[in-house]
Amino acid sequence: MREGTATFIDILLAIILPPLGVFLKFGCQVEFWICLILTLFGYLPGIIYAVYAITK
Repeated sequence: MREGTATFIDILLAIILPPLGVFLKFGCQVEFWICLILTLFGYLPGIIYAVYAITK
């Protein structure tokens, strides 16, 4: 699979379920926990952070 396709799938998963997309990219590191907390506070902040974390 090409890198662009992998990034597209990661972003799609981040929109559907933000912590899952971040977990698949980073594992159980601090990015995952930040995304999980933001998703619990509100779905939109979780999506925004997940897309940011995956694309940075």
